[in-house]
Amino acid sequence: MGFEEATIRSYEEQSDRAQVEDLERRCGVGPADQRVLLLTDTMGDPICRIRNSPMYKMLVAMLDKELVGVIQGSIKVVTVDRPPPKDLARVGYILGLRVAPLHRQKGIGSSLVRRLEEWFGANDVDYAYMATDKDNGASVKLFVNKFGYIKFRTPAILVNPVHNQPFRISSNVAIEKLKIEEAEFLYRRFMASVEFFPHDIDNVLRNRLTLGTWVAYPRGECFGSNHGQVPSSWAMLSVWNSGELFKLRLGKAPLSCLIYTKSSSLMDKFFPCIKLPFLPDFFHPFGFYFMYGVHREGPMSGKLVRTLCKFVHNMATKCKDCKVIVTEVAGNDTLRHHIPHWKLLSCLEDLWCMKAMKVEEKYSLHELTKSPPARSLFVDPREV
Repeated sequence: MGFEEATIRSYEEQSDRAQVEDLERRCGVGPADQRVLLLTDTMGDPICRIRNSPMYKMLVAMLDKELVGVIQGSIKVVTVDRPPPKDLARVGYILGLRVAPLHRQKGIGSSLVRRLEEWFGANDVDYAYMATDKDNGASVKLFVNKFGYIKFRTPAILVNPVHNQPFRISSNVAIEKLKIEEAEFLYRRFMASVEFFPHDIDNVLRNRLTLGTWVAYPRGECFGSNHGQVPSSWAMLSVWNSGELFKLRLGKAPLSCLIYTKSSSLMDKFFPCIKLPFLPDFFHPFGFYFMYGVHREGPMSGKLVRTLCKFVHNMATKCKDCKVIVTEVAGNDTLRHHIPHWKLLSCLEDLWCMKAMKVEEKYSLHELTKSPPARSLFVDPREV
């Protein structure tokens, strides 16, 4: 017996918002066998995760009057490692694919992906890509086996809790906040050739959600960003306040995590003079900071990255809503060893898959996916 075919159309905020939010609540983020399940709260704006992208679209699947599926996509220009002068590519990002549990295995997810790819094609997209947990068998089967996506990169998502006590910053390290123009200059000079570097980095830096860009370098050395003068060792990163867009909470976690969180919170409440660090309450919606554009140069740069992470942590302690700090780096990037993170919440092998949307790009994509992974990867905070 065949299934009734769903109607795919563009998202309409006034009529669809409530049903999309209900669907999001019923569909947890992450595979069912994952020990820690992160759920999202879009705070009344289901399209918040792509709203800051240069171009974006959300599609919904309808059966009669019931909304049974959604998918989101965005388009931008990025750096892709292919022969010049074609080192820039127009890419489409797929995220937020959800199908109601009672309506799965009916081809609804496939219809949503197909229609979103048609939108990519109509807007001259070179490559489409998506990200998923490497153990999410259903997602990998749909995109790789059915739609011909190729496994591309396995970056690491690093998550660190914000404790109640600030960290001590070494007096041997100078930390300086850059002007937007200075930050853009440095990013274009040192990261413009990094995979997936956004061509409109100036728009990212000027977005109200970017809290700033900071550099760290040995105290006593000079740093002149506009004139290209950099110290022997230095590091930089920018911070995006994702908590203003949507919230996170733990849908499930080991009992030990719950006990530790509750007990450490009680210790801080009744014995504040001890000043022990405690884990925040992850079981109610919370915001987070996303560190992007992490870059380093020189023999001391690992220590400088760690110092910047401590600086961002101390910033986050002043924000009541921010409970974790998140960043994403290339899987083989040694940066991961210098960025503090909690393994229970982190995903050390995320999976990116790509597909050529044009015939002439298929060979380039084959060469791209077969080439050794680049050391650095730029993760756009607008797509987190």
